[in-house]
Amino acid sequence: MPLNRKSKKTYFAACMVLLIIEIFIAVWVRDKFVRPYLGDFLVVILIYTFLMMISRISVVKGLFAVLLFSFAVEFFQLINIVKVLQYQPPKIVMIILGSSFSAWDLLAYFLGIAFTGLLELLFSRNGFGRI
Repeated sequence: MPLNRKSKKTYFAACMVLLIIEIFIAVWVRDKFVRPYLGDFLVVILIYTFLMMISRISVVKGLFAVLLFSFAVEFFQLINIVKVLQYQPPKIVMIILGSSFSAWDLLAYFLGIAFTGLLELLFSRNGFGRI
């Protein structure tokens, strides 16, 4: 059974809600679970909804692309790509990309994409392909 894409409006709405949540977490949350793990879980969903909003990529390809991208960013942290390239990007880029590798981040990314895939599957099976 193919996974049906939702409307671009649906992805836009989800993207905006997730963006607000992520900004809230970044600005006001200072703990050892929500910010590092729930934030990573949600950020892959945010990236996915953004990708689906601006492209015509299939659900499966979108899920795979975002997981691959998030893993690549994490592995770039492992090899300290900034030092390898001898380039100091702007501070905002460093905040977005992060600065230290963590296998827990990889797990959070995977769980976020798995959760998103499950939601896509449930909405496709229940006939909510166009919400």
